[in-house]
Amino acid sequence: MSRFDDKLKSGAGVVGTFCHLGGSAVAECLSLSGLDYVIVDTEHGPFSEESTCDMVRALELHGTEAFVRVRDSSRAAVLRALDLGIRGLIIPDVQSFEEAKALVEYAKFYPTGARGFAFSRSAGYGFAPDMGTVSEYFEKSNKRTILMPQCETRGALEAIEEIAALDGIDGIFVGPYDLSVALGAPARFDTQEFKEALERVLEACRKNKKLAFIYANTMAAARDYFGQGYQGAAVGTDTGFLVNAVRTMLKG
Repeated sequence: MSRFDDKLKSGAGVVGTFCHLGGSAVAECLSLSGLDYVIVDTEHGPFSEESTCDMVRALELHGTEAFVRVRDSSRAAVLRALDLGIRGLIIPDVQSFEEAKALVEYAKFYPTGARGFAFSRSAGYGFAPDMGTVSEYFEKSNKRTILMPQCETRGALEAIEEIAALDGIDGIFVGPYDLSVALGAPARFDTQEFKEALERVLEACRKNKKLAFIYANTMAAARDYFGQGYQGAAVGTDTGFLVNAVRTMLKG
């Protein structure tokens, strides 16, 4: 089991961040930092599948789980990310139960879904020592792969109970900024409607025994979310860490 799995099992919150800088050296340094997971952001970052794959390899060097946020919910985007052998898949801008249901079809192997099969990196190119039969590989992959639609639209929020109940959905990742926009109060995280939305997501995840992750601006905010019941937080971005570290140095 990885550090990520150990912390989830123990009830401790897992901490990650978004990778926007790109490059295998950046990814390796993020892995060396002790983060439990890192999200390679292909929604907002200019990354191809090839560069993403290099970052995934680098993240794995020091025990950090590699997640990818895909650019959209298309079959091609989902399948190409999964074939890289990533641990977690985050889907932005999910609008409905029907869209989430299609994601399960794309991301999970038979019998849960209908993910396309190839001897890609996720299968050790066909030589993974624990692969066994194809059926065994399907079962192991379905258990290992964490599929997390984002709740950041009104449509996803209104269908969150049904989405969280889907077999094959492993958790929900809250995008607080876009969700606040969808609720008509951009970056207002103190409104009653926003607080009720977060609790609604948590309750849906609790009821269905699914993971609840969220973006946080600071580690203090992440700890607050852990106290509320979220199991994971992605804190800041590597771009923000770099700029703030240099600014702090210049002030020293």
